[in-house]
Amino acid sequence: MLDMIKISHLNKYFGDLHVLKDVNLTVREGEKLVLIGPSGSGKSTLIRSINWLEEPSSGEVRVGGELMTRKNHLDITRRYTSMVFQQFNLYPNMTVMGNLTLAPLKLQGRTREEAERTALENLTRVGLAHKADEYPQNLSGGQQQRVAIARALCTRQPIMLLDEPTSALDPEMVSEVLNVMVELAQENITMICVTHEMGFARQVADRVVFMDDGQILETGTPEHFFTHPDNPRCQEFLGKILK
Repeated sequence: MLDMIKISHLNKYFGDLHVLKDVNLTVREGEKLVLIGPSGSGKSTLIRSINWLEEPSSGEVRVGGELMTRKNHLDITRRYTSMVFQQFNLYPNMTVMGNLTLAPLKLQGRTREEAERTALENLTRVGLAHKADEYPQNLSGGQQQRVAIARALCTRQPIMLLDEPTSALDPEMVSEVLNVMVELAQENITMICVTHEMGFARQVADRVVFMDDGQILETGTPEHFFTHPDNPRCQEFLGKILK
């Protein structure tokens, strides 16, 4: 099975702040990886380094076997990855359909007929086909995030990155987005998700990775991670959030 993502000795500085500290991580094709840890531990910076939204200070990121560089990272990102953000990032001046077809039309050269057909298929998957002609401001937060997931699916990339996709939602809207994510996890895509939703991690993850202070401190199956983690800091973290 192919290594879809391989991160080697990755470091990231913001000024004097050392945010990622010699991080090494390999993600196999089709694997579902969940990143958890306290706020400020480097999780979002790590996932954003995979598609070079954050350029590493040192170390390597390989996606699909290809080394990311300043010259080629846009091309590799467009061929391999799609991303769902915390804040939806939908274009307010475009309808839902316009948001979903923009990248396939402008970046991937698809015909409008194909792009709209794919968009409608993915809106149907997230239960929002009836909202295709609406503008984002007319949707609830949960609906907007489901549209953002559908938009990511429309690019048909083999890797999906989700950066705390439920953190900006009201509590009653979280479940509708998590339900969509659980369904996606059944498919043969490589998924990396930063989340604080422990139930989601238990249900869908092949591996759970715990980060703190810019380092990976624990990695294992959900059963190992939630029942007998080895690292004391991980034990402390779980003891607080699983009470």
